[in-house]
Formats: sequence, structure tokens, C-alpha cells
Amino acid sequence: MNIALIGGGGREHALCQKIHESKLTKNIICIPGNPGTRLIAKNIDIDFLDFKKLLIILKLHKIDLVVVGPEEPLVNGIVDFLTKHKIKVFGPNKYASKLEGSKAFMKFICKKYKIPTAKFQVCKNYKNVSQFLKHSKLPVVVKADGLAAGKGVAICKTKKEVLSFSEKIFKGKFKTSKKLVLEEFLKGEEVSYFLIVDKNSFKFFGSAQDHKRVGEKEKGLNTGGMGAYSPAPIINKVLEDKIINRIVQPTLLALKKKNKNYKGFLYVGLMIINNDPYLIEYNIRMGDPECQVILPRLNTDILKIFNAVISNQINKINISWKKTNCMTIVLCSRGYPRKYKKGILIKNLNKIKSSKKHFIFHAGTKFLNNKIFSNGGRVLNITSTGNSYDKIRENIFRIIKMINWKNGFFRRDIGWRVIKNL
Repeated sequence: MNIALIGGGGREHALCQKIHESKLTKNIICIPGNPGTRLIAKNIDIDFLDFKKLLIILKLHKIDLVVVGPEEPLVNGIVDFLTKHKIKVFGPNKYASKLEGSKAFMKFICKKYKIPTAKFQVCKNYKNVSQFLKHSKLPVVVKADGLAAGKGVAICKTKKEVLSFSEKIFKGKFKTSKKLVLEEFLKGEEVSYFLIVDKNSFKFFGSAQDHKRVGEKEKGLNTGGMGAYSPAPIINKVLEDKIINRIVQPTLLALKKKNKNYKGFLYVGLMIINNDPYLIEYNIRMGDPECQVILPRLNTDILKIFNAVISNQINKINISWKKTNCMTIVLCSRGYPRKYKKGILIKNLNKIKSSKKHFIFHAGTKFLNNKIFSNGGRVLNITSTGNSYDKIRENIFRIIKMINWKNGFFRRDIGWRVIKNL
């Protein structure tokens, strides 16, 4: 099969690697890809949101299947567009993508179908905000309604902070929406739970826990993710049944009642309180960096899974997993998630031999004059597998030490819940 992969981050590099390993793969093109994917695929640097131009490229390369990595093209209707032009594509349609594209949409489904989630209010003005604050304890979570590249959420400890962040949203800081959602703050343990879904059924597709704060001991600003590990030890059979019965099934039922079925990856972001799950958010794609720790554990040919979803036969596929743990640590540009420098040379990557047990997934890099330079905040995902999380992390530290990049930093406490000795 000729495969086109949409996206250019660490998640897409991990997807590309898994597609590359498939026996069904003939050729892979990545749009736009990154310096990591160029080693196993052909990168084509075009704007993937320009669907008409994208269609020309797909037809030129005789693409059999398109796999969409990031959320933005999904929310913008890439699946609907390509399906209309008779090109097979893996991912949810535009309507189903509102689960991530609109926080308000997701919350209204929760309210209608009694899905456990934080108390909330959708706000269109300051009056709505004030009303919520009158009856809510601090801290309060403020979320921009639309996509905001992971930057549209703030945990506010004072009313002043709530009003300040709300003002930014109302004034269009995040462009996609001038509407917001206020939520009560839930205190528990976060976990990412993944499913693969087709029209008729769904199957478990891994669990992970990530570290969103930039600083060790979970301090500092929120980020896109500083590291992750899989599987998540907090997931047990009782909890899993609750997730499926109380959250997943009612959500998919809500879409079916609108005659809008879900197909693709479904990321269920949860807060676990006393072994009860509360829905924080849905993502309509694999998480980043969770994807980088789940896919290395996958035994089943990923293209067989994608084809089964498209043909609504996921129930006929046995998804099996390697008996191993996996961890990734994100190597970031100094200053991230605030201002940081780009274009800093990264040395010695070519001296680190690839292995079935460890990977370096490129996230924010660029290739110029046969050299690798930093080109983002989250730059490299150093990923390793093994039995002991302790030894896995030590191996990652060893690999990071081999990389010569003076502008990089990382958290040394990734996996602190499963590794007690720091």
C-alpha cells in the first residue's frame, strides 16, 4: 500500500515508524514530515490545510490510504473532503471531530447523557463568568472553546486570574473561538485512555500517563507534554468497565443518534478520583507524547488495524501488545513554553544507533545542509522500552547524554509515580 501521513511532529514520526514496520507498506509520503521521517519516508512540504493542493499530491503518488496525525485538519473536515473524492482516510469526520474542536459541544453531551465530568458553564461574556464564580470554589479551570494548540487552558487560583484569562479569550487571543468553558477544579490522578473505533465497535488501544508541567514535581506552566509512560498502572478492570459504561458508550451513542458515527483514534482524558473516572477532555487523535510510548508496545500490524476501521471490521482484529513498558522524555528548547531560540545545531544524533528497544522521535527539528537544527519548543522525544521503568529511564538519560545540544533541557523526574528513587 502507498500511504500518506499528515503531520510533522513527534506523534507523526512514531506513526511513520510503525507504518514503516508494516508488511503491507509499499511507500510512505509524509506531509510535511520532519528530519526523522525523511529517513524512512518521502517528505513533501506543502500546507496540509490546503485540501485541493493536497488532493493533487495524493493522486500523483497513487495513495491508497491517508492517515491523519494532528487535530486541526480533522476539525477542518479533511476526512469529509477526501471521502468525497473517493480516497480512503483514517480519522473521524468533521462532526465527530467537534468532540475536541469544541469544549462546549463535548460538555453539552456530558450534560445530556449524564457523563461524569467537572461542573461547568459555557460563557459568552463577563456576566456568565461572574455568575459561575459566585457559586464555585477556587481554583477554577478556564478553557478556550476551540483549538488552541494546547495553550488555551489555565488553572486560575484567584478571581483576578479567571477574569484576566477570560478577557484574552473574549478578545480573540486563540482565534478559533471567543467563547469559553469554566470548570470546577478536580483533584485526582490523570490518565490517558485510548480506543480504536469504527461504526459498529471499538477496542482498547493502550493507556498512558504524561507530565504536562514544565518543571519537576509538577510545577510551573502547562506544556504540550514533557514526557510519558505506558501502560498506566492506575488502570484496572473495575475502572476500565466504568470508563466504557459511564463515558465512552454514552458519547458514541450521542453521535449515532445524530447519524454521525465515529471512526479513528479516540483519546479519553480522565481524572481518577477514588477509582471513579471523570472526563476532562476528548481528543480525536493520538496524544503527543502518549503516542510515542504506546505504539512501540503494539504487536499487531497497524495497517491491518487501520483497514479494519475503515471497513468497519475492527471486531475481527485481535490487537495484541508486547509484554514491555515504555517511556519517553521530551528534550526541549531552553525557555519553553515561553520564548525560546530556534536554529540551534544538534550534534551526534547520527552516532546513536537505532534499535528495536529505543527510538529518537523528531518533534521540532529541521534539516539543513546535512545537519539537524532545533525548530520548535519540544524538539526530540527520547523513547525506550524494557521491563523496569527505572532502568528504562536510566537508558534514556544515557542517550540524552550522548546528544550534543547546548540549548536543550528536560525533566529528570518523568515517571515519578512508578519510580520512587529520583
